[in-house]
Amino acid sequence: MGLEICADTMVGDAMRRGISGGQKKRLTTAEMIVGPAKAYFMDDISNGLDSSTTFHIINCFQQLTNISEYTMVISLLQPTPEVFDLFDDLILMAEGKIIYHGPRNEALNFFEECGFICPEGKAVADFLQEILSWKDQQQYWLGPHESYRYISHHELSSMFKENHRGGKLHEQSVPPISELGKEALALNKYSLRELEMLKACGAREALLMKSNMFVYVFKTGQLAIIALVTMSIFLRTRMTISFTHANYYIGALFFSIFMIMLNGIPEMSMQIGRLPSFYKQKSYYFYSSWAYAIPASVLKVPVSILDSLV
Repeated sequence: MGLEICADTMVGDAMRRGISGGQKKRLTTAEMIVGPAKAYFMDDISNGLDSSTTFHIINCFQQLTNISEYTMVISLLQPTPEVFDLFDDLILMAEGKIIYHGPRNEALNFFEECGFICPEGKAVADFLQEILSWKDQQQYWLGPHESYRYISHHELSSMFKENHRGGKLHEQSVPPISELGKEALALNKYSLRELEMLKACGAREALLMKSNMFVYVFKTGQLAIIALVTMSIFLRTRMTISFTHANYYIGALFFSIFMIMLNGIPEMSMQIGRLPSFYKQKSYYFYSSWAYAIPASVLKVPVSILDSLV
C-alpha cells in the first residue's frame, strides 16, 4: 500500500496532525482487507492518489485475489494502461445498463463486431469511455462516415445481450449454497483464531503503550513528587492515639487515594479517544470484545501497581 514511510506515524485527528489525506485513504483501504470478508466492492479508490500509488494498490489487490481467492469489484475513473491490464474481467456500464461484462482481453473484439475499432496506440480504457459519448463515438467507427449513426447505450446493451458473450452471462446461474465450496463463503466470524487474535491485540496494545511512554513516565514522576511532599508531613510528627492525629492519618490516606484517581484521568481520555476505532473495527469483525479488553487490562496492571507503590 506504500505506507512504509509513515508506519511509525499516528493517524492524527482534529487536534493532532498525522498522516496525509492520501495516506489515510490507503490506510482505510488496507484496513478493510483485514476482516473476514471474501468479497469487496470499492468505488473510486484512486481519487486523490497518483498513478504510481494506484498501480501499486491494484497490483496488491491482484496478488491478494490470486492467493486468497477473493472477489473484488473496483470502479476507477480514467485508469492508466498499466492499471487497466491488471484486471481480469471488465464491467462497462452507462446509464444503468451493462454495455459489456466479460474478460478484459475480449472487450475490443466485441466492440469491433459492433463496428468500432480502437486505434493503435490508443489506451483501451480511454477508448471504452469515449465510445459511449455521442461526441467521440464517430471517430472510432469502422465503416465509412456516410453510414455512421450514433449508437445509443440501449442499443449497445441490446447488442451485448444478443452476443454470445452476453448469452453466456445470462446462462450462468448461482448454484445452491450446498453445492458451493467452502472457499466461496466466509464460514468463520473472524479472520484469525482466538489465540492469534489475542496475540495481535496484545502486540497492538504494547505498541500503543510504547508510543505513549512519555505519559506513563510523567504520571509516575508526578506521583513520586506528590508522595515526597506528603511524606514530609510525618517527618517530625509523632503519632499518638488521638482524634487530631487520626485526622492527619486519614487526611493523608484520602489525599493519596484522591491523587491516584486524578492520575488516571489522562489514561481515561486516551481510552475514550480510541473508542471510535474500537467500535468500527469490532463491527467489521476484526476482533472480539474480549480480545481487545484482556490485553488492554493486563498490560496496564504493572503500571497500576507501580503507581500504587509510589
